[in-house]
Amino acid sequence: MKKIVINGGKRISGKISISGAKNSVVALIPATILANDIVTLEGVPDISDVTSLVEIMEIMGAKIERNLPEGKLVIDTRSVVSRPLPYGKINSLRASYYFNGALLGRFGKATVGLPGGCDLGPRPIDLHIKAFEALGAEFSYLEDAMHLEQKSNHLHGTTIYMDMISVGATINTMLAASRAEGITIIENAAREPEIIDVATLLNNMGAKVRGAGTDVIRITGTGEMHGARHTVIPDRIEAGTYLALAAAMGDGVIVENVIYEHLESFIAKLEEMGVHMTIREDSIEVHKSENLKAVNIKTVPYPGFATDLQQPITPLLLKAEGRGWIMDTIYEKRINHVPELARMGANISILDDRIIYESPSSLVGSCVKATDLRAGAALVLAGIIANGKTEISNIEFILRGYDHIIEKLTSVGVDIKLVEA
Repeated sequence: MKKIVINGGKRISGKISISGAKNSVVALIPATILANDIVTLEGVPDISDVTSLVEIMEIMGAKIERNLPEGKLVIDTRSVVSRPLPYGKINSLRASYYFNGALLGRFGKATVGLPGGCDLGPRPIDLHIKAFEALGAEFSYLEDAMHLEQKSNHLHGTTIYMDMISVGATINTMLAASRAEGITIIENAAREPEIIDVATLLNNMGAKVRGAGTDVIRITGTGEMHGARHTVIPDRIEAGTYLALAAAMGDGVIVENVIYEHLESFIAKLEEMGVHMTIREDSIEVHKSENLKAVNIKTVPYPGFATDLQQPITPLLLKAEGRGWIMDTIYEKRINHVPELARMGANISILDDRIIYESPSSLVGSCVKATDLRAGAALVLAGIIANGKTEISNIEFILRGYDHIIEKLTSVGVDIKLVEA
């Protein structure tokens, strides 16, 4: 078992380059099943979720060449077969549910264990099931797995209204509908950049997806798809995490490989706090920022403030002046970082449906535990800000989503290391 040890309180400077988007690649890898050919993915982050997905793909018969130091996966899915997927592997990550849409689209059936991932409260898959049934699939539970099978020779296009905005259900519907007969229209679709990224790969493989990035997506099904080459978009959540760190402890930090448009609401909140930045075509330079002021944050679906960034920005809020609150309307249990930050000396608490903080708080090093991916990122940032030594356990959560986090932080002057507990 490993842990992260940080000797905090030191200013940082230099450059950090952002890797490919975790929330894209976990859908892109299953999507390659639809091609029945060779697909090359570039800009793939070297994270444990990718490792798990590759292992699952290989269990199904895919032949994969891995060069993750260079961010490349070459995936040959011609020998993939639809077989029940092992519960242990599937349960290790939330995005395993994308195998349902991909396998259903190509083979007309799928048996996939219930998804796992971070415990952030109820994240029902009923929207996914509703969409699959509307496309002509029958759903049932088979022991600890979901079983889907088309009722006729083909899935058929239809109009599907999402009762609530869901990134996962939107992508899963796109996957299954890409090889259905006829036209599928998704109304009230999610608009995240990761959905556009998946649609781009699908189109490169021969699908006909239009409207990705809007709330109405139109998919004209095609019987066959082919191989392609695709570069994953930069990870906007990783970028936001390091921008928050740069604002808190930086004496001049440049965050490279960034798409500003994907972070507009986050950057607007930094500017409201008083963070000084220079925004360039594909990078953002964060200048030394002092006299920051407290702000209120409410997470909403894209293009609003991302739920995945409310925890990473919290340590920065603790350096500002004043009192503020955070309200997460997406995941009600995204509050597990609060008691850990309080253990480090933060004046922070939970009141009804809000996180209340008063700052500035003088953080001190402590022994804390990551309870989910983004909470773990928040603790890393808090440890860098805090005076003294911080030890973070349960770091498997952090390694699920942050590519080479130790090396990247070390390169800008953070005293951080990975040690055996």
